[in-house]
Amino acid sequence: QLQLVESGGGLVQPGGPLTLSCAASKFTFDHFVIGWFRQAPGKEREGVACINSGGSTNYADSVKGRFTISRDNDKNTVYLQMNGLKPDDTAVYYCARKFGFGLTIVASDFGSWGQGTQVTVSS
Repeated sequence: QLQLVESGGGLVQPGGPLTLSCAASKFTFDHFVIGWFRQAPGKEREGVACINSGGSTNYADSVKGRFTISRDNDKNTVYLQMNGLKPDDTAVYYCARKFGFGLTIVASDFGSWGQGTQVTVSS
C-alpha cells in the first residue's frame, strides 16, 4: 500500500516562505494525483492544491498566487512551495493520493494520508 510522509513544517514569520515535501514509499506514485490538505484546530480539513501525473495543477482560491505544487517522479516526491504566508495558513498540512484522476480537491476522494506536518505562521 502506498505510504506518504510529509516533512518541512515549522514556525515561520508572516510573509515568509516554507516548502513542504511529501515522499512516497513502498510504491512509485507517478500515475497518481497527489493532493495537499490542511486542518486548523476546530476546522474541517481543507483542500489546498493537487497535481496529476502530467503536471496539471489545481489550487484553492485562498492560496492561488502564493502556493505552488510540483512533483519529482524520479524522487517519488511532491512539493508544496508556500510564499507570502499568513497567520490564517497555520494548520497541520497533509498529503494524500486521489482514488480517481480529476483535479478536484475533496478530502473524501483521497486516501493513503500521511501523518501531517505542522505549519505555524506567527511573529
